[in-house]
Amino acid sequence: MGKNEHVTRTASTRAARLDQVCASAVEVARAGLDEIDPADVGDHLAAVAEGDRLVSHFFECRLAGYRGWRWAVTVTRAPRSRHVTICETVLLPGPDAMLAPSWLPWQERLQPGDLGVGDLLPTPADDERLVPGYLLSDDPAVEETAWEIGLGRTRVMSREGRQDTAQRWYDGDHGPAAPISAAAPPAARCGTCGFYLPLAGALRQSFGVCGNYFAPDDGRAVSADHGCGAHSETLVDSAETPVDEMPTVYDDGAVESVPVSRAAGSVAAGEPAEPYGHG
Repeated sequence: MGKNEHVTRTASTRAARLDQVCASAVEVARAGLDEIDPADVGDHLAAVAEGDRLVSHFFECRLAGYRGWRWAVTVTRAPRSRHVTICETVLLPGPDAMLAPSWLPWQERLQPGDLGVGDLLPTPADDERLVPGYLLSDDPAVEETAWEIGLGRTRVMSREGRQDTAQRWYDGDHGPAAPISAAAPPAARCGTCGFYLPLAGALRQSFGVCGNYFAPDDGRAVSADHGCGAHSETLVDSAETPVDEMPTVYDDGAVESVPVSRAAGSVAAGEPAEPYGHG
């Protein structure tokens, strides 16, 4: 390291010395806020050296909605002069200031469900989720019609688009980790349900649409290992049948033949008894 480089680096890292003349000019700095309602300017908070003979005075901000913000007035003076002048005034956030969230482009601010009736959502021309429809997209359903250039869709989902969609569905409320799926019987999986309508193309192996009117996922894409209590093969075994619903059963195998007395006066006698003797 050369001598000149060392001197330059030392000078650049040396903290600015607080100029006492500028630091004492509190009222001069406050006068620089003459366009601000006096009620919105609070106590003097600090004087900070910004450079040689350059000092920023900070005042409490009492504007509604600007808690923790500070009025900053920067003052300076010429060498060997005690006349202090104002450079600039600005409203700055303090350490505990309430700040708005960082600005995001509208594409990044959108959340699922934000699109309302009548809203238009333009798709960027370079959206990585889409590729031209005439390209081979390694999706069998697309490749079957790829030769029909100009007759199909202008763009179709790319590999990245399908992977993002599959992961989002799988991790969402219609995947295996959803509460309703975790509470369902282990065998009640959508892939074995009669109401499960598999998707076409590359997602067919993992996803389908629920077609059960009584299921909470009706009309929605579900993973094959999702599940619920409305599975088509769900059977409820009753522990016991109510007495009033039990059928009448006759056990013919337990019938025993018994001779019936036909003596006069018996219940089984259908006619008068015969005399014991003739004549």
